[in-house]
Amino acid sequence: MSDEQVQVQERSTPYRGFMRLDVYRLRHHDFNGGWSIDLSREVLERGNAVAVLPYDPDRDEVVLIEQFRIGAYTATEASPWQIEIVAGMIETHQLAEETAHRETQEETGLALYELEPVHHYLSSPGCTSESIRMYCGRVDAAGAGGLSGVAHEGEYIRVFTVSSEEAFAMLDAGRIENGMTIIALQWLKLNRERLLETWLDN
Repeated sequence: MSDEQVQVQERSTPYRGFMRLDVYRLRHHDFNGGWSIDLSREVLERGNAVAVLPYDPDRDEVVLIEQFRIGAYTATEASPWQIEIVAGMIETHQLAEETAHRETQEETGLALYELEPVHHYLSSPGCTSESIRMYCGRVDAAGAGGLSGVAHEGEYIRVFTVSSEEAFAMLDAGRIENGMTIIALQWLKLNRERLLETWLDN
């Protein structure tokens, strides 16, 4: 965004921890061609992330994970243990695809054989700069399950598999409570037949 549309008067960083909090004082163009009032806005800076829905086309199964999430713990009417897909932050000088392979191995113990791009989107643009590159990844789900994660990073993850139809039923029943996993399963619902034709022909 150019300075002609957004003018930042001040930026400060009052907190650095697991995430970084930046505070902006700014104004921006409005839709009448003028300027907004002076605004104060906080932004959580997390960097960019990758998400992967592991899918086994031979078994027509998806691999899901379950883990504790502090945001869900503090939210109203949500389970602190969230059913999710694989996700992780893209490290400096690392490609999104490399992160996808690393995180899938760390969180599920599985290797990725193919990656199908799903979406690139902002997770919550009203409060964070985080963007997510989402993929569907081909895996062999035979033997998938049990406990996984990187212990020194505080990851305590349960890995499990369900058929695609079971995953869609969980989605429809409201058992999936986070946007990332909802987006991935909705995408699979729309693209499953095409994906089966493509991957099973290879």
